[in-house]
Amino acid sequence: MNQQQGQKKADQPSARPMMGGGHRGMGYMEKPQDFKGTMKKLGRYLKPYAFKIIIAGLMAVSASLLSVLSPWLLGLITSEVADAFKLLPETGVLILGRIDIVWGINLSIGEIALFITLTYVLSAILNYFQSFMLIGMTQNLTYSMRKELSAKLNRLPLKYFDTHQFGDLLGRVTNDVETINQTLTQSISEIFRSIALIIGIFIMMALLSLPLTGIVLITTVLSLWVARKFVKLSQNYFRSQAKSYGELNGHIEETYSGHVVVKVFNHQEQSYQNFERINKDLYRSAVRSQFISGIMMPMQFFLGNIAYIAIAVVGAFLVITTNPIFAIKVGIIQTFIAYTRQINQPIQQIGSIANILQSTAAASERIFNLLEEPEESIERNDLKKLEKIQGHVVFKNVHFGYTEGVDIIKGFSAEIKPGQKVAIVGPTGAGKTTIVNLLMRFYEIKSGSIEIDGIDIRQMSRANVRDLFGMVLQDTWLFEGTIMENITYGSEHKSMDEVLAAARLAQTHHFIDSLSQGYEFELGENGTNISAGQRQLLTISRAMLADRPMLILDEATSSVDTRTEVLIQHAMEALMQNRTSFVIAHRLSTIKDADVIFVMNDGNILEQGNHEELLAKNGFYSKLYYSQFDTN
Repeated sequence: MNQQQGQKKADQPSARPMMGGGHRGMGYMEKPQDFKGTMKKLGRYLKPYAFKIIIAGLMAVSASLLSVLSPWLLGLITSEVADAFKLLPETGVLILGRIDIVWGINLSIGEIALFITLTYVLSAILNYFQSFMLIGMTQNLTYSMRKELSAKLNRLPLKYFDTHQFGDLLGRVTNDVETINQTLTQSISEIFRSIALIIGIFIMMALLSLPLTGIVLITTVLSLWVARKFVKLSQNYFRSQAKSYGELNGHIEETYSGHVVVKVFNHQEQSYQNFERINKDLYRSAVRSQFISGIMMPMQFFLGNIAYIAIAVVGAFLVITTNPIFAIKVGIIQTFIAYTRQINQPIQQIGSIANILQSTAAASERIFNLLEEPEESIERNDLKKLEKIQGHVVFKNVHFGYTEGVDIIKGFSAEIKPGQKVAIVGPTGAGKTTIVNLLMRFYEIKSGSIEIDGIDIRQMSRANVRDLFGMVLQDTWLFEGTIMENITYGSEHKSMDEVLAAARLAQTHHFIDSLSQGYEFELGENGTNISAGQRQLLTISRAMLADRPMLILDEATSSVDTRTEVLIQHAMEALMQNRTSFVIAHRLSTIKDADVIFVMNDGNILEQGNHEELLAKNGFYSKLYYSQFDTN
């Protein structure tokens, strides 16, 4: 839409989408600039769900503590069976008595087994319900966040979209919100569960045997230290791998979307060499990162096995010792082995949760940055509204620049009378499309005024101003849907007869009627399953159906053949009858019949008049016009 976009982007830092965003799970993680501040903002979003989070946390803690009881009770059963076998030679009968649990509670082995089964069932039920609550909470949160983002995008000025890539915006609304959804669902319950499990297990171990607790503590700390070293070592390779993935995806997309150009210029070999280079970089970084991260698990298994051996050996000595302080029963060895296996998972989970929270904070930060972007100024309640439109447009000494201190429109003044067909011509960068942007209030002028029928457009709502204009752009925009849906976009209330009339006027009906399903023919994304000229015809039909009081045509016939262009010119003449029309043109032969032509250069009008008058002046317009036929 904006011809000054290239200049504007050169003056402002462009936002780039995160490369390799789909490979975060492979170890590459974008870090937030303000972790604490972002998490506080996210906390405010979670505040309405505080009660549910607390209940879910209590359920997770309860389920974890229940799982801590099972190894201890199984150890008591083992000790009781071992004691019974010791007495077997004396009594000749295997006598399994009741086991003293705690606080004078005595249970049989069968009752203990039933109790263990019940703890597993209750733990599973608690885990299910806390997961159900958290999933519902995060879905509501992300639903609200998407609605807020969608509403925010509608309130942002056009300038924001000109300075940010669409892929970046799409990533914030989809990928970043989904990252928050997934990580909150996993992290909240895991934080409660892991902390409760670690504390509960170490308390139980300390009550049962301090020497064996010391062994588990030493091996656990050693395992965490090794894991941290390996993660730190592999991080650079994961970053390199993610970067290579992004480069490879970009290369493949560019090569195969432009495969015709590649073949025309015989660039297949060079393209393959580029692919091979990127692929080798990806191979090297992937091998190293996967090797280092892959060796971490065997190392932790090794340290875990060392812990089992140490517990078995030291535990055996404690079983046979006569020291009442350190003496244990044989079942305690089994309990500690189970606890050692059980404690590794929550410790590893806490390590991964730290990374997950970093990822969540990074995604949240990008979302909050978008939500905090300056919006279009809030409109007053006392705005005027035009009911009967004459189409008298006046520009009075308009100044405007996309960047501070650099004016592109410099004192532009012009008067367009009702019903006039106005052509705006000039070299690239002269400010032609910028004038239209200001007229539509896509941007606000720096000084001066623009009036429609004597009313300053700043005293009207933006919606009211834009309702006055139909627009056909050089770059067609169609969406995935039927031809009928695309033509009636913004005019859904129009009847089928009106649609057919608009299509015939735009010379579109014939080609639509020749399609297999006619007006119900399904267009692909951006209408890629029809020709460029046919896409342009559909956008012209859409503008005709809208039937607005004024028209803006930005090179509307640039994508059609000469024969179709002639037909459309006749259709446009009928459409522009008694309507004020602005035609931006590069091919000057298409605007010979304009009532007035504004010849622009460097943000102002150099010449104005009709085609014959401007040629007679033998000035800037004359040079532009005859340059089209210059064959030298």
